[in-house]
Amino acid sequence: MNTVSIDTIPIDNAPDPRVLVIVLNYRTAEMTLRCVESALADLPPKAELILIDNASGDGSAAILQNAVNARGWDKDGKVRLILSEVNGGFGAGNNIGLRATMTDGAAPDYFYVLNSDAFPDPGCTMGLLRHMQITPKAGMVGSHVRGDDDVPHTTAFRFPSIAGEFEGAARFGPISRLLHKSIVAPDLPKTTQQVDWVAGASVMMRADMLRDIGLFDETFFLYFEETDLCKRAANAGWERWYMPDVGVVHIGSVSTGMKEWQRMPAYWFASRRHYFVKNHGRAYAACALIARLAGGAIHTLRRSLSGKPSQDPAFFLRDLARFGLGLPLERKPQTPSTPVPEDRL
Repeated sequence: MNTVSIDTIPIDNAPDPRVLVIVLNYRTAEMTLRCVESALADLPPKAELILIDNASGDGSAAILQNAVNARGWDKDGKVRLILSEVNGGFGAGNNIGLRATMTDGAAPDYFYVLNSDAFPDPGCTMGLLRHMQITPKAGMVGSHVRGDDDVPHTTAFRFPSIAGEFEGAARFGPISRLLHKSIVAPDLPKTTQQVDWVAGASVMMRADMLRDIGLFDETFFLYFEETDLCKRAANAGWERWYMPDVGVVHIGSVSTGMKEWQRMPAYWFASRRHYFVKNHGRAYAACALIARLAGGAIHTLRRSLSGKPSQDPAFFLRDLARFGLGLPLERKPQTPSTPVPEDRL
């Protein structure tokens, strides 16, 4: 396990909440600057923003630094740019910000992790902050997320399970009705309520919670890292909330290149396996794999009988089975916008 400690963040019980917004850039400098502008327009009174370039290597660092200087964002301390020397993935990049203090050295009371392709609506950040203030056991709260086409994104979930893996792969009405309490991605709540886990595109976290459970597990290069963080929060008694009344516009998958994938990359399979093994053990992980393959076989059979196209990426079940058995995938994963260290392939 490679969960990072937050012991380096000093405890500060200041009466006015300090919020540190974290925006992680990877090769999307212009969009990231749009995100920063949107976030700055929605900052609470005692808030600052940390902008992190995750070793883009494409000139993003210079673009961001020039913009910060030209727009005067550095003069009042509201925006700081940090350049990561390596691209360790989503969790590792955000951990840089989660270890940071305010410009005066004080500890943040809350962190707001915001994707570089997400743009808060007016009042979103303050709405999340107010909910955290009036809900002492809330460890984190996620906002509503919608695309630029105004279609809501599913960002509130149940924890993955054996039954959930089977239901999600089978995609068959009778099975879904039987296992409705295990559906990982149920309909979005209409009111503010507790959920198992929220997506990391727009989520506010309590610093006390992170001191208690640690930061993102950097073993996850991409995907399942926020699921794991929420699982640890749940195990420690911290609540996870979803708020449908405050939101962001999220372009989605810009840094990862996911929209262009024809085949799932190896690091997705690695993250999935690490989540199950870490949180439930190897035997449970093996059963979850079998359940996913069995559900997928049902979906494949129904699809072949109906003539409908597959809803899975190419070779998904074969790749899942081979990865689960420790066999090579017989190819390099399709090159995403986010390159993967060799030890993740």
